[in-house]
Amino acid sequence: MSDREDIRQVVVFLLGDDEFAFPITRVQEIIRHSEPREIASDVPWIRGVHSLRGKIVPVCDLAARLGLASQPCETAKIVIVETEAGTAGVIVDEVREVLTIDPSQIDPAPTAGTDVIEGILNLDGRLVLLLDPDRLVGALPAAA
Repeated sequence: MSDREDIRQVVVFLLGDDEFAFPITRVQEIIRHSEPREIASDVPWIRGVHSLRGKIVPVCDLAARLGLASQPCETAKIVIVETEAGTAGVIVDEVREVLTIDPSQIDPAPTAGTDVIEGILNLDGRLVLLLDPDRLVGALPAAA
């Protein structure tokens, strides 16, 4: 859905010591972390669901989805993202900043095992992985 040429702003967030980003056009809002209501799921990184102004939204553990170690932290947030399949919540350790970027700052991701990575932002030596919300959580049947 997003094209690298259209990306002008990104929301940068942390998982552990690593920086990731979503295109700001795909972020609906950022909310304080609260434990989602657990549901039975065959998908191990689905933490449950959250009621967002009466709409039920699946909540994903991004660290587990990416195969990273996850530890609870006080600064955790839930980033509500829009995907082609609907809305989903993504748990992150900390939201760091919103950056305006130039499309020339986006390098292609390596091809092996990086299906959820849209590109790599090279920000003066900081490498931030730009994630594709559709490939990350958009295929969930529960995404409404």
